[in-house]
Amino acid sequence: MSDGNREERKELRRRRREELGETDAPVEDEVKMGADATIERGAERLERTFPSMLITGFFGGLEVGLGVMGYLAVLDRTGSELLAGLAFSIGLIALLLASSELFTENFLMPVAAVVARTASLTQLAKLWGATLVANLAGGWLFMWLLMLAFPEWSQTLIESASHFVEAPFGAQTVALALLGGSTITLMTRMQQGTDSVTGKLVAAVATGFLLAGLPLFHSVLDSLLIFGAIMVGADFGYLDWLGWFGYTLLFNILGGIVLVTALRLIRAKDVVQEHREESPPDPDAPRS
Repeated sequence: MSDGNREERKELRRRRREELGETDAPVEDEVKMGADATIERGAERLERTFPSMLITGFFGGLEVGLGVMGYLAVLDRTGSELLAGLAFSIGLIALLLASSELFTENFLMPVAAVVARTASLTQLAKLWGATLVANLAGGWLFMWLLMLAFPEWSQTLIESASHFVEAPFGAQTVALALLGGSTITLMTRMQQGTDSVTGKLVAAVATGFLLAGLPLFHSVLDSLLIFGAIMVGADFGYLDWLGWFGYTLLFNILGGIVLVTALRLIRAKDVVQEHREESPPDPDAPRS
């Protein structure tokens, strides 16, 4: 099927849903329209060039560092992780308004596009790899600057980072990582599901509070704390970080995909099937 025919069918389906509704229940129509938007936005993300993915990922690492800066400032002054979690949401607001990208934001829309066969696993691997590496690089640079600017936060930073890197692997740490991945993936769904800027900001603040205020385990965000602690002389090093990072990354992915993405794709299985029928068997094949 040509690109023109595919786009025409998408537009006709959108108009039909808007004007008549596809089912007797408005909620069902809303679910299906939301699934359409999720799949199409995911395909758009995956079709970008590799340099574009690297750049948005690098900016994402820098900008989420603003949240870490706010978190440390409040934690150092008040000792309250809950208040510091609210301050951390500055980083998620920056990601939203600056249109940069965090690795764990890519557990919903791009995965939905791959399942619907409007994009490929190769594209997904490229997006995940580029965004993750660039996030970590941008975050490392930001923490280097932050520790030069605020060396008085060193002890607070080391204590905060120790909570993650020295945590024994077990049921509790697995659960914290699963919840970390599912929470930020749900934030992506909430922001994608509304056109209200206020609604998007509320989702960012609520997610920042839960991620950093509880705190949950998040492979990228907490890595920034660990990087900073290593820079100021913590007793642990990059090998210790890598051991923590490996299992946290795995369970973040599982939490985002299993607890959020898979359930929503099952809920909208008819829309997924429509996209699969309209898409080529091999999304990587050259298009005529």
